[in-house]
Amino acid sequence: MILKSNMNIEEIKKDVFQFVYDNAFTSRENITDDVLIFKNGFLDSMGLVMLVTHLEDTFNIQTADADLVEENFESINAIAAFVEKKKTQ
Repeated sequence: MILKSNMNIEEIKKDVFQFVYDNAFTSRENITDDVLIFKNGFLDSMGLVMLVTHLEDTFNIQTADADLVEENFESINAIAAFVEKKKTQ
């Protein structure tokens, strides 16, 4: 696995989009940066666990229990912003 800790926000979005697409219960056209991933049923609770593991491994970040709130994971934009924030901590 290639560590991607130096990616900018647009590159992070592309990575997250690809992860969601690869694991989602929907077609590519339905996935946008603002779509609500979990409310629309694209990922389930196991998908969240896999997503968090992917983010930690790919971007070399640590996710605390307090980070596991809807606002951090509701969309590709939210996830990318979360990763950006965690990379600076």
